Amino acid sequence: MLQLTLAGVAQGCVYALVALGFVLIYKATETVNFAQGDLMMLGTFFALTGATVLGLPYWLTIVFAMAVMAVIGMLIERAVLRPVLGYPQFTVVMVTIGAGFVLRGVVTMIPGWGTETYRLATPFADRVMRVGGVVVAEQQLAVIGHTILLCLALYLFFRFTRVGIAMQATSQNQLAAYYMGIPVRRINMLIWGLSAGIATIGGILLAPTTFVHSNMGFIGLKAFPAAVVGGFGSVPGAIVGGLIIGVVEALSGFYLAEGFKDVAAYVVVLMVLMVRPSGIFGETVAKKV
Repeated sequence: MLQLTLAGVAQGCVYALVALGFVLIYKATETVNFAQGDLMMLGTFFALTGATVLGLPYWLTIVFAMAVMAVIGMLIERAVLRPVLGYPQFTVVMVTIGAGFVLRGVVTMIPGWGTETYRLATPFADRVMRVGGVVVAEQQLAVIGHTILLCLALYLFFRFTRVGIAMQATSQNQLAAYYMGIPVRRINMLIWGLSAGIATIGGILLAPTTFVHSNMGFIGLKAFPAAVVGGFGSVPGAIVGGLIIGVVEALSGFYLAEGFKDVAAYVVVLMVLMVRPSGIFGETVAKKV
């Protein structure tokens, strides 16, 4: 049980990082970015390039991939999303879905990437620890540790930096933030870059388990339920939702019938929404029309 729970927590951390991207973008622009998983996939390929082609060490690989994806995320917001803001939500959602398909197609056409499956080496892969009778993979501990450090960094960023405070103000009320002199459009662009960078870390942490391939972005279909369970407008909710989905998947895959693991996330979503429609940490907002 302890070993399964630890594996579920590690997998849930990856879900949580991708779900964070969903939440950050939704809080700022009320847009659901269904290309988030594909941004994670693209960032992982850039990390692979940094490690194998440029020969960068592990930590510089993370920095390199995050920096590249931050720029790409901002460019996508500026060139693709900003022109359709103000249109019906269905239009914006379809644009993000289309952007995800484009990213996946571009990756398959790039020489050296394509449709092959690659292995991204990390300092923690293939190493285990024994604690009592429990075998613990160091990769799982690394995933949990990286997630904790990233959450701490995000807390400090939103709490003590001018840009972080401006992002919070923009997510609460864009019009009021604009009247207070905050460049809302620029902040939204930075939020897209931040979300892409966070997703990249999730992909790098996931790579030793699932390897690197053009379809690894489909993990976004599991991260989306995590964001819903935690509350789509809550950053802590994204973390808690990811952990819940990860642990439930790990336990159901072992104790329940074969195949139930694939639908466990959506069963949890239905159960949570029946009890609390806004999610665990979500807030119910009433609008008068």
